[in-house]
Amino acid sequence: MVKRVLIIGGYGNFGSYIARSLASDPAIRLLIGGRSVEKAERFITSLETANPAEAHRIDIDADVGAALAAMAPDIVVHTTGPFQTQDYRVARACIEQGCHYLDLADARDFVAQIGSLDAAAKAKGVLIVSGASSVPCLTAAVIDHYLPGFERLDRIDYGISAAQQTNRGLATTSAILSYVGKPFEMIRDGRPHSVFGWQDTHSERYPELGRRWFGNCDIPDLALFPSRYPQLQNLRFAAGHELAILHFGTWLLGWAVRTGLIQSLAPHAERLLRIAFLFDWMGTSRSGFHMYLSGQGKSGGQKTARLFLIARAGHGPYIPCMPAILLARKLARGEIDHVGATPCLDLIGLDEYLAALKGLDISVMADSVHG
Repeated sequence: MVKRVLIIGGYGNFGSYIARSLASDPAIRLLIGGRSVEKAERFITSLETANPAEAHRIDIDADVGAALAAMAPDIVVHTTGPFQTQDYRVARACIEQGCHYLDLADARDFVAQIGSLDAAAKAKGVLIVSGASSVPCLTAAVIDHYLPGFERLDRIDYGISAAQQTNRGLATTSAILSYVGKPFEMIRDGRPHSVFGWQDTHSERYPELGRRWFGNCDIPDLALFPSRYPQLQNLRFAAGHELAILHFGTWLLGWAVRTGLIQSLAPHAERLLRIAFLFDWMGTSRSGFHMYLSGQGKSGGQKTARLFLIARAGHGPYIPCMPAILLARKLARGEIDHVGATPCLDLIGLDEYLAALKGLDISVMADSVHG
């Protein structure tokens, strides 16, 4: 039986990647939703679909329940951010409608507290998954893959470096800018420690990409991982622009927020995004992800495991979109029995995740060092 999969924001930045990946699946009929039916219809003409796609108007700030009742989706993929300023109205509407729900949220509290809907989701027999994206799905999958090789995992240090010449949406920009210069907690020396967004500037040298700069970013992992991996003494996630001039420009603006000269950068997201586009000629379409795990190995010595993902040709956005793509396919085929509300943990293993990236211009590089 063909399942109706609604992508909210289906013609947008991440939604379009997910739609193109699911379009040819014979088990799926795509419903492309957004505030503009005209944009949805134009986007549908660019798709090669196994089943006829549909264009629908849906506004998450309006009556989502009525819209879902009219469309009758089996699965909803919510891609319209920023999630830092949203509540669970879309997820609740999906529970009431009796359809599964996936989102690409990167907001710390939004993802970490999705379990508050668990009882309601179980009562309706639906799966509600938040954070079906790089964080926490990919990051936890990497840790879980390497964890059996550690007697004690002490430190996790990881980050994402975005390509300058890639699709950058206003919602993602607003999400990042919402915490630039603002305080939040990371685990340092086994205790919560206050840090500031886009500060603690440091660089990492990537294979092929060379040196990239990073600053602190607030993500769901920082709330989820201390209890999931209780031996951790240090946990740091960071992100950065490909171009140093933009990275340090954001760093300076972060200081303006930290010192109170600017309350928040989020209201200025559209203008700052337009400025960033002016520098595209200086950049590339290559993005990167790195994760370093260190601690005591099984033999008693120091052990470090490292993993890099290098994405070229603008394929970087497929990495955060892949969990939603994989889960939508599984749900459409009835391959997931789990119901309830959960962050996107323990649903996709690292091997499955990386196998899904094959065919894209994305390389995986990994090694382990024993002291």
